[in-house]
Amino acid sequence: MVTQVSSQAAARPAGWRQAALRLHGLVQRAAAGPQALAQLAARWHVAQVFFLSGLTKLRDWDTTLALFQDEYHVPLLPPGVAAVMGTGGELVLPVLLLLGLGGRFAALGLSVVNVVAVLSLPDMPEPALNLHLFWGSLLLGVLLWGPGRLSVDAWAWRRWMGEPPR
Repeated sequence: MVTQVSSQAAARPAGWRQAALRLHGLVQRAAAGPQALAQLAARWHVAQVFFLSGLTKLRDWDTTLALFQDEYHVPLLPPGVAAVMGTGGELVLPVLLLLGLGGRFAALGLSVVNVVAVLSLPDMPEPALNLHLFWGSLLLGVLLWGPGRLSVDAWAWRRWMGEPPR
């Protein structure tokens, strides 16, 4: 009788496992659409912030150079080089990020720009620092999980390699 109870008890968890696996699969399929939209929204938000910052720097180049000379203390780079590299990064990398073209590369590049911005302004107010932390967390998501299904990277992978990696 003990063996019969044990075998019945062992059978019950297997049924629960199957039900849990089915539920997990349903949740994953239901989340796939919103997940892709959330990844696109995150890329869009960060790309817009950095691109607009780059346009501001480009519009008034003399002020940008003065800021890099007097305010921003970028480590290891002369102010003029830092201004060109920072502005270039803020104009090119957001476009790549938004498109999801080399999405992880763009996220890594913008993460460097973000970290350098925080390090170069030691007196950054807390609300501004919190924004940089938020942008950094969105970029970290792209670095870790990729730009998502709604990206050129995913399209190219499907086109030439088949189903994209998970």
